[in-house]
Amino acid sequence: MQTTAVVFEQPERIGLQALAIAEPGDGDVLVRSECSGISAGTEKLLFEGRMPAFPGMGYPLVPGYETVGRVVSVGRNAPSDLEGRLVFVPGARGYSDAAALFGASAERLVAPADRVIPIAEDLERTGTLLSLAATAYHALTLPGMTVPDLVVGHGIVGRLIARLIIAMGHSAPTVWEINPARTDGARGYAVTTSEACEGTRFSSVIDASGDPGILDKAIAVLERGGEVTLAGFYSETMSFRFTPAFMREARFRIAAEFRPDDVRAVLALLADGRLSLEGLITHSASPAQAEAAYRTAFGDPACLKMILDWRELQ
Repeated sequence: MQTTAVVFEQPERIGLQALAIAEPGDGDVLVRSECSGISAGTEKLLFEGRMPAFPGMGYPLVPGYETVGRVVSVGRNAPSDLEGRLVFVPGARGYSDAAALFGASAERLVAPADRVIPIAEDLERTGTLLSLAATAYHALTLPGMTVPDLVVGHGIVGRLIARLIIAMGHSAPTVWEINPARTDGARGYAVTTSEACEGTRFSSVIDASGDPGILDKAIAVLERGGEVTLAGFYSETMSFRFTPAFMREARFRIAAEFRPDDVRAVLALLADGRLSLEGLITHSASPAQAEAAYRTAFGDPACLKMILDWRELQ
């Protein structure tokens, strides 16, 4: 069996290729992709060759963990009611000629049935944002966490964090952004700069900027006993000046990847109408335009989210 897939052939080289994939096993499903998102964080590191080593990593590789598709067949041990359902696919496997990290940017996908999550029919495009929304939700629900009153960065993760804070019934946070191209689009919260907040202190700061130098900036605006949560992915060594952190008795948290329960929590907020994913997908392209699409996603600050529409190949 073959599929058409996005392939990072090596750092800085990308193409669309036909790849052989394994036949689905008894516990697997076969999914026909409809839309998949491009991650301007993790996938950019893979594209540039700066991603720290992970198990299963290597080139050539198929990226992608933000795909929505329809189940076309199920293995004999997989739930039969999945067949025909629209599902969110956070990763796939089974390519014979490429590594799968994370493997979901392809026209046809083989994935374990217990990894795909059924979603509503109206999420065929915005469902590609579920990985990021679940990542933001996970960062906000770490055990014992103080609800952030400052979000650093108004890219797509920062926007999702701010929307989720409000959707979960908390007071709207302040959001910092230094790039004028990303200051619009706020929904129920204010976007400003650190300079405009001079003298203001915050009890909980969450970073969604990915800036490796963020710690000193965040510590400087903390109240005594305040905390900083890192919700991005940082490829460089991070450090901070000890004295300001000491004086504030600062605390630090790191949010890891989302879990299936985080996705289900986000879906519940969407179903209740408390959370919206509208206005966050700014660009769309055919997989045939993959190279240009990925370069736009990685390099254009006006691109909040680029998706590939696999239906254009079908």
